[in-house]
Amino acid sequence: MSSHAAKREPPRPFDAIMLAVGDGHWLYVEEVGARGGIPALFLHGGPGSGSQHHHRLLFEPDRFHAVLFDQRGAGRSHPYLSTHANTTQHLVADIERIREHMGFDRMLIVGGSWGSTLALAYAEAHPERVSGLVLRAVFLGTDDEVDWAFRRGPAELRPDLYESFVTALPEEERVDPLRAYVARLTGADTEARDAAARAWFQFERTLSEFAPATETLPNGLPAHGRVPTTPILEAHYIANSFFLAPNALLDGASRLGSIPGVIVQGRYDLLCPPRAAYELARRWPGARLEIAPAAGHAMSEPGIFDGMKRAVDKLSGL
Repeated sequence: MSSHAAKREPPRPFDAIMLAVGDGHWLYVEEVGARGGIPALFLHGGPGSGSQHHHRLLFEPDRFHAVLFDQRGAGRSHPYLSTHANTTQHLVADIERIREHMGFDRMLIVGGSWGSTLALAYAEAHPERVSGLVLRAVFLGTDDEVDWAFRRGPAELRPDLYESFVTALPEEERVDPLRAYVARLTGADTEARDAAARAWFQFERTLSEFAPATETLPNGLPAHGRVPTTPILEAHYIANSFFLAPNALLDGASRLGSIPGVIVQGRYDLLCPPRAAYELARRWPGARLEIAPAAGHAMSEPGIFDGMKRAVDKLSGL
């Protein structure tokens, strides 16, 4: 995030509700700005990270009617951490439910990482409801991308970090560490799940930064500390190939047609490397790809937030 944005106080929501979307799920939905403003929707990453206060800074409160929400099982939504009826298709339907509830005809959609996946899935299903797309760190929801992000990429480029991630597991689970972590994170043993979640979270967070403060993980799976939620929901989606057919989003990019869009991509993003953004831009006539030259994955990396903010303003005619 830019130093200018970091000094600003995020605007407060002017309304917040729990919206029933079926299957026993209630979503936390907040509105920022003013009714009658430019309709916009923000999609958080993960899956499972939840919307954050600083995400509101992307939308000028005197110009936008921006909606942020926590996806099924995430953040302030209920039931917490539920994977029941929690698929990409359910989340696309939730977005449409929110649009209808807000009375938006069309809306600007903003999302990064998993949020970009969900934005693309919605836009390809409902292109007539999308006025524009601002995407960060494109992730197309493929098994190959997951294998790169959590195995091949770190093994090649952050071998010290990867070794500490692998050796945290018992020796018999190290042959296929990605499968072992996903099995623990989706298993019934909550103690094993929570320990794996702590290690996974730190591993992913370190990979998300171009210059992380630490390069390795502590020895062993941490038995104490806060249990991060994102790894648990991520593993649910990874185990199910994100509920998408192979290459579905790239193959469906023609349905985006002339929807205007900006893709903000960190040059050194290890979790979602530039190839996916590049291939998407080639198949989407309305897209412009912007590379942040000295940035990794996170929205807080140099140039990423500012690039997203400029794109939001430009696509909204500000």
